[in-house]
Amino acid sequence: MPTKKISAAASADEATGASGGVAVLDRAFSILDAFGLSDDRLTLTELSRRTGLYKSTVLRLLGALEHGGFIRKLSDGQYAIGPAPLRLASLYQRSFQVGPVVEPILQQLSQDLGETASFYVRHADQRLVLFRVEPSRSVRVSIRVGEMFDIQKGASGKLLLAFTDLLDERWKEVRDRLWAVSYGERDPETASASVPVFDAMGELVGALTLSGPKGRIDASPAMELAIKRLLEGAKQATVGLGGKGARYDASIASFSGTSAVSHRQNLERVG
Repeated sequence: MPTKKISAAASADEATGASGGVAVLDRAFSILDAFGLSDDRLTLTELSRRTGLYKSTVLRLLGALEHGGFIRKLSDGQYAIGPAPLRLASLYQRSFQVGPVVEPILQQLSQDLGETASFYVRHADQRLVLFRVEPSRSVRVSIRVGEMFDIQKGASGKLLLAFTDLLDERWKEVRDRLWAVSYGERDPETASASVPVFDAMGELVGALTLSGPKGRIDASPAMELAIKRLLEGAKQATVGLGGKGARYDASIASFSGTSAVSHRQNLERVG
């Protein structure tokens, strides 16, 4: 059978079509990204302003996104996020296969310590809230599943950097002791502690974290208790995921008896 020859013009057309398709996707994603965490709905004019696209272009893309369930057009003519991203978010959570193991531990930590318990994973140069449980008390740290923060700030950020940038000597102490703390780094009124959870291969799965108002947990005894309980929870989660819980034993033991005194003296320094 003779080989079919593709002309240079046809190849150029094909490349242009592929490039155009990518551009359309980029524009559609920019519309979804235009919605902030506090935006329940946006007007066509505001979407055009935030994306820098013509209203006619935005309107055409909104129609396609609405058809796919990513956008809803409301009765007042404004637009809101549709149900499709929720399904994808659920699939994203399930892809980590840690929910059934981690969520009960978060529930117990939040209930016992009365603070917000969360589980973070690294997403490029940010840390993403994959799971979280908040206490019933009115004054608490409030974060949302799916929310992202700068990985350079906060206890969970330090923890994720320590176990994903393994050659970075800045985080050697965090790797050795298996915990990190922060005092007012992301939010000046918040303190937090974070520990790693590992899988059966010894690889980092994510950061188990407790956060609360500085006035409640920045004092050494409260912070020590938080770290110890987090380490115990991380050991339980790691074993549940097929990993080795024994790697936590030395760190847990260091928060018992006289060994805790040095932690009490150094917590502020290492924060």
